[in-house]
Amino acid sequence: MELHQTKTKRKRGVILTPTGLQRLQEAILSWEIVENKGNRLTLEQLSRQINISTKTLSRLWSLSASVDHKTLKLCFSAFNLEVDEKDYTVLTGENEPDMSVLLSQNSLPQQENISQPSTEQVRKCLSYPDGAVPLDSPFYIERPPIEDLVYREITQHGCIIRIRAPRQMGKSSLALRLLAFADTQQYHKVNLNCNQIDEQCLTNLNSLLRCICCQIAKQLNIDSNLDNYWEAEIGSKLSCSLYLQNYILEQCHSPLVLVLNDVERFFEYPHIAHDFFALLRSWCEEARQNNNWHKLRLIVVYSTEQYISLDINRSPFNIGLPIRLHEFTPQQVEELARRYGLQWTCGRESARLMSLVGGHPALIQLALYYLSSGITTLTDIIQDAIANGGIYRYHLQQHWAKLQANLHLVRLYTEVVNSQQGVLLDTMDVYKLESLGLIAFEGEHILPRCELYRTYFAKQLSIMAS
Repeated sequence: MELHQTKTKRKRGVILTPTGLQRLQEAILSWEIVENKGNRLTLEQLSRQINISTKTLSRLWSLSASVDHKTLKLCFSAFNLEVDEKDYTVLTGENEPDMSVLLSQNSLPQQENISQPSTEQVRKCLSYPDGAVPLDSPFYIERPPIEDLVYREITQHGCIIRIRAPRQMGKSSLALRLLAFADTQQYHKVNLNCNQIDEQCLTNLNSLLRCICCQIAKQLNIDSNLDNYWEAEIGSKLSCSLYLQNYILEQCHSPLVLVLNDVERFFEYPHIAHDFFALLRSWCEEARQNNNWHKLRLIVVYSTEQYISLDINRSPFNIGLPIRLHEFTPQQVEELARRYGLQWTCGRESARLMSLVGGHPALIQLALYYLSSGITTLTDIIQDAIANGGIYRYHLQQHWAKLQANLHLVRLYTEVVNSQQGVLLDTMDVYKLESLGLIAFEGEHILPRCELYRTYFAKQLSIMAS
């Protein structure tokens, strides 16, 4: 007799509610203060403390991917908490939220789950790689544990996250996903690009702060109402702080995530930078001590270390969670190639490409785009790049134009590309070359960023010298 199995709804576990997350995070913070001398736990340390994997923790923090109830109880009991019904929601197979796909689909898959996308699937997603990787793109590669760390940190009272990397390393793509995660938490968001601030606003601090406050108000869709809060008698910094506290944050019924992109632009205006960065530091300290500021979550994104001298007690660059984006690993390059539909042999094609451009995310993406499109071959990409720049010609010409604008840097970079052991440079010069993304570090010595740069710029510099 044939048995017909009746389909039933299968429970898929539970997810934390915002209330549950807040209770758990507060308990973790108390434990860190009392038991860990105030030092924040890394994701790995937290994993060991609770005795669950970092992957499961990531699901827990997302508030969108489910875990089993036993795991939830384990997390709470590790910090002397009892799980309450208001701390979680039970999910079934039919109501698993789609947002979990958004936040987890780009994780490197387990080996047994790897499947090659079809040519048709790849072509639907294929677009010229320029700028931040879109949220719905399958071509974003996570760099664990970075994403997990920032998702967790953004839920903390008065957090500051510092994302640093040379240009085209993925800072904007990471910030985009951090803002998407903030959406899932129903946080308010403001994303400011410091390169969009007019030159005239950098002539004095008052103009700059009014400009920033006005942009914050506009992105939150509220009237700026600046003049009612700005008082010359108390100065621009205090006026700005009171405006943020008593006007902006007062109207935000949930946390405000404020992203400041490309803040290194202010390094070139020392008369502005000292006061501006001291103000950012004061906001971070207020957000940790003052209930009125708890809702502020600050994300600072920059390309290089500051070269101006800042008082250690007035700098925002030595507090908060530091995130440094590094180049792709060979495994990440191979995973990205798989997503582009390329059938590479483990350790072969990736090694050839990386011998030319290293793990530079933008240059890797560009090569895989052309290979997936069927326009060229890997051999042709490498040969053409060495001969005349090839598919990287426009990228290299942009760098060359910026380099030529400063003859002092031209002389310095000539030394760099002609040295096999690397050179030592002045702090100011290192800042300028790193901000252009032209160099890499080997201890204290400076090297060209990749072999492509060494070959191309050595040729251009020799032509210029002749």
